[in-house]
Amino acid sequence: MKSRAGKYFLILLAVIFWGSSFIAVKIALRELAPTTIVLFRLIIAVIFLASISFYTKQDFSLNIKNHGSIFFLALISVFHLWIQVKALEFTTASASGWIVGTAPIFIALLGAIFFKEKLTIFKVTGILLAMLGLMLLITNGNLLSINLIKNKGDLMMLSSAFIWGVYSIANKKIALSYPPLMMIFYLFLMMAIMITPFTINGAALESIQNLSLNGWAAVLFLGLLCSGAAYVIWASALRDMDSAKVGAFLYLEPLFTVFAAWAILNEQITLLMLLSGMIILLGIYLVNRG
Repeated sequence: MKSRAGKYFLILLAVIFWGSSFIAVKIALRELAPTTIVLFRLIIAVIFLASISFYTKQDFSLNIKNHGSIFFLALISVFHLWIQVKALEFTTASASGWIVGTAPIFIALLGAIFFKEKLTIFKVTGILLAMLGLMLLITNGNLLSINLIKNKGDLMMLSSAFIWGVYSIANKKIALSYPPLMMIFYLFLMMAIMITPFTINGAALESIQNLSLNGWAAVLFLGLLCSGAAYVIWASALRDMDSAKVGAFLYLEPLFTVFAAWAILNEQITLLMLLSGMIILLGIYLVNRG
């Protein structure tokens, strides 16, 4: 499927997978600890990516110079993934979709602080709008009622968006000689190695052995589709198409999250949540336009 419509469909599919990942995590959390979910997801993704790499005859030769940088990126990524899963123990999937979408705000701020990237009037306006929408979402419309303890899940998810901003800035400045598929493969492999010592224990093994059909479906969806197929699609799209056009599809991710959370988890979707989300999306749009 090499037509433009076919490529757009695949990108849309990747965004649907990512938007639905919060729902899959919520389902998996009923039976598995956060670290177990992260490790299980990574192992499945590594197997999937290795299979794709063998099938497409990728070069598995190691470039030791690259692996110091990949180690640094893996350290950031595994913490990002863990804190995102942990946050979903305390907040809803629908709210998480909107909050994680603020990552471009942090990318713009970090770029301005560390790399002197220009903050235009569009970017500043977008940052302020997105923060307003975020505060409306976290406080349920009462900006004076924010409670750091009560809203710890939302704040953990916000820190996950910040960490993703750190990863994006670091990845932007690190030059690697690996093609995108092999970069993702080695990144996930190193992440899995990092989190294994904190995960493997009797309780984790027992929970995996007793995993229900719904639990298996959730972790397979996360590993094969969210961390496997979606990343391959995204890397291929960025290679073949304009990055701005590809990135624009991410605006749809929170909408898929909200719909899936309502349809599968029966989460309540309020008018205030949708209004807050639209304000956040407008802010992100202005940041990217700037």
